[in-house]
Amino acid sequence: MSAKKGTSIGRVLGRLGTLDRATLENLAARLARERDFFESVFGMLREGVLVTDGSGVVGYANEAAARLVGCAGGELEGAPLWRHIPALRGVFGEERDAGGGELWTREIDVDYPEARTLRAQAVASGEGAERRIALTLSDVTRERMSTEQRIERERSASVLLLAASVAHELGNPLNSLGIHLQLLARKLGAAKLGARERAPLAEAVEVCRAEVGRLDGIVRDFLGAVRPAPVALAATDLTEALGEVLGFQELELSARGISLDVELPGKLPPVAGDKNQLKQVIFNVTKNAMEAMRGGGTLRVRAKADDDFVRLLIGDSGAGIRREDFARLFSPFYTTKKGGSGLGLLIAQRIMRAHGGQVGIESKEGVGTVVTLQFPRKDRRVRMLK
Repeated sequence: MSAKKGTSIGRVLGRLGTLDRATLENLAARLARERDFFESVFGMLREGVLVTDGSGVVGYANEAAARLVGCAGGELEGAPLWRHIPALRGVFGEERDAGGGELWTREIDVDYPEARTLRAQAVASGEGAERRIALTLSDVTRERMSTEQRIERERSASVLLLAASVAHELGNPLNSLGIHLQLLARKLGAAKLGARERAPLAEAVEVCRAEVGRLDGIVRDFLGAVRPAPVALAATDLTEALGEVLGFQELELSARGISLDVELPGKLPPVAGDKNQLKQVIFNVTKNAMEAMRGGGTLRVRAKADDDFVRLLIGDSGAGIRREDFARLFSPFYTTKKGGSGLGLLIAQRIMRAHGGQVGIESKEGVGTVVTLQFPRKDRRVRMLK
């Protein structure tokens, strides 16, 4: 970490070569006192404070960080942080979710020494061997529970009324569209057309019927933000769910001047999920990404898997997220988009939690944002603590 030229330390370092031995000893003593002072300040904090290098090896950790992670005071320093919190493996070293991200936040469910939810927020600086990441860890277990309860109370009065209105306004035309598409399909079947003429028309009708059904599902999912529907878990192929969502969004991507860059491994392990709900999560995230790229750009999709998780990474080349907006990303009704409902990310987070998954966000202003959807593998192996 370099000292700014305008600071007192920066001015001293600027003429370090001209200082005599006594002055250097005084400077070293002063720096040691300042370090002791800051360590005592960090030691009083309830939040965990850690500093790691680019690969996640901890160089400093205060007492609260060790307590939250569940290890002895000196056990953290010198070891990779993801060894104690496996869910963070994806943001360090070669497995990093997003190159160059300077700011990220995510909620992490940990089981040791007891089941809790931690909120990790980080700021990164430097590149290569000089890269440093400063993290704060907060125990938000009670906050998460109280927030859920407060959201339920608030929604009882406001969102329930809004959702009922939306369901009423959209339900009737969607039913009408479904009925007329059925009639169109029957007439098409009875029409005297050759196979080459009939096939593309029949395919178009089926696509429309499928999308009417999907829109009807969106209405139900919106209502599910108030009264979450039970999750029908089954072995789910994320590649297939992703392909269906991107196929539906193909025209919108083209209209917005957005290119699609998808890079997936040959075969992803299955996850235990409700396919329709997971498609809704992917749709919400990709829709946000598209809306962040107002002048065109690139929507990047990557997937990774290890022994525990399958991760879907969806990135945009938009304006990024401002620091002042970062802490409120998952707040109900909070949005920076004109006409936005402020429920998209919240619904995605609820669905992911219901699947035992997590949503992580990394962003850098002027560069873009990457959203990581982390799912436990269906065949996840249970590891014993050493």
